[in-house]
Amino acid sequence: MLRYRHVINLLQRRPYTAVPPLPPGSSNGNNSSDPEDNHPIRRTLRILGNDMRKVRDFFVPKEPIQEDVSERIVVKSKFKFDGDKSKGRDRKVDDFQTHCDVLVVGGGGVGSSIAYWLKEKARDGLNVVVVEKDDTYTKSSIPVSIGGMCQQFSLPENIQMSLFAADFMRNSREHFGTEIPLNYSPHGHLILASTAEEAERLRQTSQIQNEFGARNELLSPERLAMRFPWLNTQGITLASHGLEKEGSFDSWSLLANFRRQATGHGAHFVQGEVVDFLFKKDSDIVVVGDESSSYNGLDKAVIQMADGSQRSVKFALCVIAAGSNSGQVARLAKIGVGSGMLRIPLPIESRKRNMFILSTQEQNAPGMAMPMIVDSSETFVRRHGLCGHYICGHNGGQLSQEPVDQPSNTEYFEKHVKPILSQRIPSLDSATIENSWSGYFDYNVYDDNGIIGPHPYYNNLYVAAGFSGHGIQQSLAVGRAISELIMDGQYRTIDLSRLSFDRLIVDQPIYELNNVLS
Repeated sequence: MLRYRHVINLLQRRPYTAVPPLPPGSSNGNNSSDPEDNHPIRRTLRILGNDMRKVRDFFVPKEPIQEDVSERIVVKSKFKFDGDKSKGRDRKVDDFQTHCDVLVVGGGGVGSSIAYWLKEKARDGLNVVVVEKDDTYTKSSIPVSIGGMCQQFSLPENIQMSLFAADFMRNSREHFGTEIPLNYSPHGHLILASTAEEAERLRQTSQIQNEFGARNELLSPERLAMRFPWLNTQGITLASHGLEKEGSFDSWSLLANFRRQATGHGAHFVQGEVVDFLFKKDSDIVVVGDESSSYNGLDKAVIQMADGSQRSVKFALCVIAAGSNSGQVARLAKIGVGSGMLRIPLPIESRKRNMFILSTQEQNAPGMAMPMIVDSSETFVRRHGLCGHYICGHNGGQLSQEPVDQPSNTEYFEKHVKPILSQRIPSLDSATIENSWSGYFDYNVYDDNGIIGPHPYYNNLYVAAGFSGHGIQQSLAVGRAISELIMDGQYRTIDLSRLSFDRLIVDQPIYELNNVLS
């Protein structure tokens, strides 16, 4: 009994803390420093102490090593992205990457989405560099984006891409967090048909859309008048109204989230313009059908920096996602000016869009339940906020490079927008213009659809451009698709093979019949 009490008192007095073993030769008064001490109590406590030190080292983070950032180049950004602070990274400054795995030319909605999906998949396993010449995006298509979410397309690929975007938007907090909300507002799109041919097209495409999971209804002029009494149905033969997964969102916020997340995961955004490509002969590659000439592959991109200097980046893969400038970038790679398959250009040009914000306090003006209305004349209008404001616009009928302020927006509104808008919604006839602006978006002059996938000649070049007015809502799916081609070598979710560059070679256009804007 005395021996039992002695052991209990010893255990109660002995602190249960993880202490390092004493060096050989030292003594703590109990002769317990000897590693060969086989006393059961001291040996047990010694083992427990070692285990607790291992647990402590595993869970307690080590002090981060301070990096020397004195030589880094400051990357200016309109959004002042700080990266993902939860990972302890500060992306305000960054090194210029002379080598990279993937070079994305164009940092708009599509280009930034590609960077986001690549870094979401690969993180530190892939070096991604994005080159954007206009870091304020004032000359990009973002300012003239409506931010519309709609599945009323005629092609299954476009329907599926928009359905994916709608599901992503509903769960955007899980992907982006809450720091920059997308301000998604659910409301249907109302596509109007004015001729029998347009009405038949709506019937056919509505069936396709519902087969792929979209939900919309066809409304006769009588049902339209009952559902939306503020709408003048004269001249309307049929309308298609979206019931689910349609609405609008803030295009700037989506772009900001793409860049923030991609930067936080290690992507490098560079302000500069690709002005040339450098080539490298590869005797191991033979071009089928053109065996007489050697293969010159893309090796480096020459970038003109914001300060006027030029630097080059050697890349393994390159993606052209430069919006309306994609055709020009492709010509730098001899696409459209070379021989063989390189004789076929990338048929992407600029198209003008004019935007207006109207204000009215008319009592019978459309309320919160107003859908976004798209007329067959390419005039569109939707409610904007809660105080009697509406955003409307019109796609210019011509491909143009004229300054965006010519002619004056007021003159353009009075001539092209107001007559149609006043006819469809009489209560907006007295609305005043609160703000107006114009800009350009990329337009595929071949068949109005995006060109996605690898180039048939270059084994390290991909294209993602030419979405003809609905690129921002499809940027989510396009970015994921390009990342799948790069990471997995094939499409994993939505098969976009029909939208590849190959259709230009075999001259098989795939037209989008419905007028859907975003």
